[in-house]
Amino acid sequence: MRKVVISLLLCLLTALTAYAQTYTPQQARRLFDEKYEMVFGSEGCTLHYTVNIIGIYKTEGTIWYKDQKSKFIDEKYIAWNDGNTYTRLERKKQEVVIYDAHDEERDKYATKFTFQPDNYTYAAHEADGHLIITLKAKKGVKGVKEAQCYINKQTGYPEAVRVKVFIFSTTIKISDFRHGGISDDLFTFPRQLYADYTYVDHRK
Repeated sequence: MRKVVISLLLCLLTALTAYAQTYTPQQARRLFDEKYEMVFGSEGCTLHYTVNIIGIYKTEGTIWYKDQKSKFIDEKYIAWNDGNTYTRLERKKQEVVIYDAHDEERDKYATKFTFQPDNYTYAAHEADGHLIITLKAKKGVKGVKEAQCYINKQTGYPEAVRVKVFIFSTTIKISDFRHGGISDDLFTFPRQLYADYTYVDHRK
């Protein structure tokens, strides 16, 4: 009798664990939307990232997001986007390039991978202390074909995003994530600090 009870308990625990680690597509989309809002929403966030594309290209930097605003810093560039104007400072050339914030010419590579949440299907499961949300592009969608977002279950913060684009995949590692407390001043280009730089203005 004892063995029967133990067996039943083990079966029940296994079932409960499996249930806890699996989500419906609707739940997965809702979880993704919550994390997406945490990164790109009105409270803002900052994070450090590192990328290594199969040894061919390596980079790292820091990004700040808040609504339609952004700022990033890496070893070559600093860019400010205040929602109206996109300003990119090229360190080596000591040149400042200015675009309208929504001009696709401002970054010919990044604008090819604009992300639309409705263009993907969603799934989610838990493993190794992470909530893993998987996105798969619907038929005909260009750019990012698949992505897996790794969320730390304890903190609720993203730790990595594995992305498949065309024929290659890479993992963007995320650290020093902080949510909220992002000042709008961060996104304003401090022109007075770079008065002696060359300026190229592409605004229409």
